[in-house]
Amino acid sequence: MNNSPRLSSSRKAVIWVVLLLLFVVGIWYLLGRTPPAPEQVMRRGWGGQTSSVRVVPVQKGGLDVQVRSIGTVTPMNTVVVRSRVGGVLDKIVFTEGSEVSKGDLLAVIDPAPYRAQFEQAQGQLQQNQAQLANAKVDLSLYQGLYAEDSIARQQLDSQAALVRELEGANKSQQAQLDDARLQLSWTRIEAPISGRLGLRRIDAGNLIAANDSEGLVTITQTHPIAVLFTVSEVEVPALVKAFNVGDSLRVEALNRNEQNIIATGKLVTLDNQIDTTTGTLRVRAEFENLDNSLFPNQFVNVRLRLNSIADALTIPADAVQHGSQGSYVYVVEDSKAYIRQITTGIVDSDRVAVIDGLQAGDRVVIEGLDRLRDGRDVIVDGDAPVAAVDQRAGGAADSGSREGGKAPNSSAGGQRPNRDGGAAASSPH
Repeated sequence: MNNSPRLSSSRKAVIWVVLLLLFVVGIWYLLGRTPPAPEQVMRRGWGGQTSSVRVVPVQKGGLDVQVRSIGTVTPMNTVVVRSRVGGVLDKIVFTEGSEVSKGDLLAVIDPAPYRAQFEQAQGQLQQNQAQLANAKVDLSLYQGLYAEDSIARQQLDSQAALVRELEGANKSQQAQLDDARLQLSWTRIEAPISGRLGLRRIDAGNLIAANDSEGLVTITQTHPIAVLFTVSEVEVPALVKAFNVGDSLRVEALNRNEQNIIATGKLVTLDNQIDTTTGTLRVRAEFENLDNSLFPNQFVNVRLRLNSIADALTIPADAVQHGSQGSYVYVVEDSKAYIRQITTGIVDSDRVAVIDGLQAGDRVVIEGLDRLRDGRDVIVDGDAPVAAVDQRAGGAADSGSREGGKAPNSSAGGQRPNRDGGAAASSPH
């Protein structure tokens, strides 16, 4: 109990030491903070009034109206070569991947069994023909005897019936002979179309069945070759109008990054209906493909030129914004961004034709749009940062000289200041 005052004094001393340490740490933290760089202050601005943007000028020149899509290379014809007769695959005479013409020999089935069938049918036909010839001679004799009233009518009719029977047998046997000849010819497997061979699916010496689903090899017609692609129903009217003019519409097949043109062809046909699930129309383009630059089932980027407009004002599609009052852009004038209502025309991939609202040389914003309001101070990427720093540090004097003596944060025309400290502007958003 006698130590209580001493312990209480020690506890107070510890508390004061802890508080002193906290105070020192706080001072050190405040003094050790690095002030923001002038460039950061420049880009942030005071109260978010100044935004960094990137602009491009309005261009005037020719504008190609194009349709872009992704297409699939499709052969004009594809045939799986199958044997029409069964038997042992005697030999294969084609080279994989080579070009063949219609009628070229590809493989041979062992013809021995089918040759034997052919010779048997041929022999049976010769036998029936001899019987028919004898029957006809007898019939001629019977006709003479009947005329002399030497034989009965019944005997003459029986001989005539025998002749007709043998004639029918001969026709049947002739058909069997033709079938045997056809079977024998099918032991030679020939190319049904001209095209390019794929990889063989069976080796010589194997026993194959007639019309085997696996087949022997696949032939694809690659000269010419087709590309199937789709067009949005929004673009269909312009496509139909250009297609009905009569001139061949040029179609370009490009590589994956759309930097190189693989082949050039023409539009040949349009489908007769729009797919309701995708809202697109299927179309087909034809390419000569003499250099085999296009392969079946290959995916390519397709570019179809419909027409061209001369002396059109164009801007990047990224610059166009849409609001309740229509399309608009931000135009930079005197380091400020202003809303400009525009009327747009045709769209060509990444560029938009402007019918009204802009002039050639106007600078429109394409990056930093999310931070903009009408009349906001902006810093264009690439401009000297000194001007922006002077704008912040010069105070109201510099701003007032440009804005008729008004400070940056003053509201003009009785407008209510917004949260960012600038004048609240009506935006088409």
